[in-house]
Amino acid sequence: MRASTAATVLIGLLAATPAFAVDWAKVPGKDVTLMYPGQSSYEWVLTPSEHSGGFKIREGKNCHECHTGEEDTMGNLLVSGKKNEPAPIAGKPGFVKASVKFAHDDKNMYVHLDFAPGTQPDAKMDAANETKVTMIINDGGVAESNRFGCWAACHDDAATMPSAAGAERTKYLLKTHAKVGRQGGGDELKPADELAKLKAAGYELEYWQARLNPGAKAVAVAGTIFDKREELKTSAVTADATFAGGAWSVTLTRPLVAGAPYKDLVAGKTYTIGFAIHAGHTARRFHYVSFERTLVLDQGAGDFVATKQ
Repeated sequence: MRASTAATVLIGLLAATPAFAVDWAKVPGKDVTLMYPGQSSYEWVLTPSEHSGGFKIREGKNCHECHTGEEDTMGNLLVSGKKNEPAPIAGKPGFVKASVKFAHDDKNMYVHLDFAPGTQPDAKMDAANETKVTMIINDGGVAESNRFGCWAACHDDAATMPSAAGAERTKYLLKTHAKVGRQGGGDELKPADELAKLKAAGYELEYWQARLNPGAKAVAVAGTIFDKREELKTSAVTADATFAGGAWSVTLTRPLVAGAPYKDLVAGKTYTIGFAIHAGHTARRFHYVSFERTLVLDQGAGDFVATKQ
């Protein structure tokens, strides 16, 4: 190979290499089991006559305090159609296990997930994406998310849920709605000035998502959940993914400070996070979800500690 050609190849390789790359082999991780939830809504969770843990929830318990370690058993029951699932997908696994790691540098936060979705039937709900990986972040401004993670945005009248009646409602936060009941919040929102106050107080969730297809480049999106789930036109989140041996390896990256409506990620603060995985071309509630976890930067009491690299 000529020297000029070798130099050109080297320059090309350097240009394609990220300026910073985490050595994930040196970052400690934790296993998280994501379960199939069926039609188990936020309202169902709070109803003692339907959910035996409803009394404990009302006494101040959180989901993970009672159910961490039971995700596989619960997921298998729900996916079977024997409870809270009127439209089971034949042959679908009840849970997915993921290894999750966090790290950061001076500019960015990185979250890395390794998981094998198992043998997934094609649900034919989302033809464009075989798999989607999502993380929801709460910086403390949404009290119900601090306790229930993703369930804070999963309501009984959202699309394909028991009280939807054919409506196409997305995820939303209850305090944005004028009327709240066992069937959810309906379509009537609070006045604009009250909604503005809620947002100003930090009552909003943020999500990062990687859309995945084997052999194709990962597509990253980001968005917010307030009175509805809303994808942002320009994503501050990037995604990298590989698929080999039936397993995905996914990294989501976002600047620590990305400007509104993104939440600043800073040391000294505790964040509540939750994970979701859509597999087998599923959409909406036909996913796997984790119970709530906590995240801190550098040091502190959290399920995950993102250390500086």
